[in-house]
Amino acid sequence: MENKALINTSGIINNTKTDPNKILPMRYMWARQHYISGVANNWTPEEVSMQKDVEQWKEPKFLTDDERRMIYWNLGFFATAESLTANNLVLAVYRHVTNPECRQFLLRQAYEEAVHTDTFIYCCDTLGLDPEYIYNMYLTIPSINDKDRFVISLTESIFDPNFEVKDLVTLRKFVHDLIGYYVIMEGIFFYAGFAMMLALKRQNKMVGIGEQFEYIMRDESIHLAFGCDLINQIKAENPALWTQEFQDELVDLIKKAVALESRYALDACPRGLLGISTQQFVNYVEYVADRRLQRIDLPKVYNKENPFPWMSQSTDLSKEKNFFESRVTEYRTGGSLEW
Repeated sequence: MENKALINTSGIINNTKTDPNKILPMRYMWARQHYISGVANNWTPEEVSMQKDVEQWKEPKFLTDDERRMIYWNLGFFATAESLTANNLVLAVYRHVTNPECRQFLLRQAYEEAVHTDTFIYCCDTLGLDPEYIYNMYLTIPSINDKDRFVISLTESIFDPNFEVKDLVTLRKFVHDLIGYYVIMEGIFFYAGFAMMLALKRQNKMVGIGEQFEYIMRDESIHLAFGCDLINQIKAENPALWTQEFQDELVDLIKKAVALESRYALDACPRGLLGISTQQFVNYVEYVADRRLQRIDLPKVYNKENPFPWMSQSTDLSKEKNFFESRVTEYRTGGSLEW
């Protein structure tokens, strides 16, 4: 009977009294703040110069075989992962989150996912990479395929067009899938790749791609923060949801995700990079996972120190500094556009 208990229908999801088109007055100011943060980080891939990257990529001896493999693996995973995240937002999450300021953020996030997808198109075109090879790696590389299949399995409930959040059973499925999407996909599965690409950038290699990964990581940090706030808000409005059994299930889910991401790190960079061992990438994934667990009030599992304290500098990077150190891009204000 407990599982059939009614859920809060006056809160952040499936609120029958909410007009999704009426954004004022706002109820959840944290959603508005995440939207403002996203706008402040606005960027497009064409802002970043790729000239040095092209020269380095074409020079056979500048990058090692391991470095080239690592770049391919990360482009291959991210290229399709961004489409998976966009599909989750547009086809599933948006339908159930009826609060207007949250929907405003979700629309902003969907745009950012499109920018991320465009980034990999830009990288492939600029470096002359074979798009068939890059975009089929999720089928041909087992460690990439396993991550994608895992995320798809985590979000299959809310992709059902007949799925409705109406009681504790369906609410748990919804939160389970939100954690699969935001905490695992956005908060864990991207971070070994971020660390690898930014470690390469610190060696002054493929700095253009590295800069774009920095921008993507800052976007993802905001997405993650929004997702965790959304999950925590649902918990606060439906305290019966958060049973010990459900918490244990979620911890096990995140442990499986860490195992998959660790395998991917070992596969993408089997011999490490200059001064960085593969195990350090694994340790970083475990450190990140603990932070994600704590963010949604679950206990730490791994208790690892951060092996890459410089990663936080990339998240806090000043866009203006990055912008003027690369190249000047022509901007037009709305008043100067030709319609």
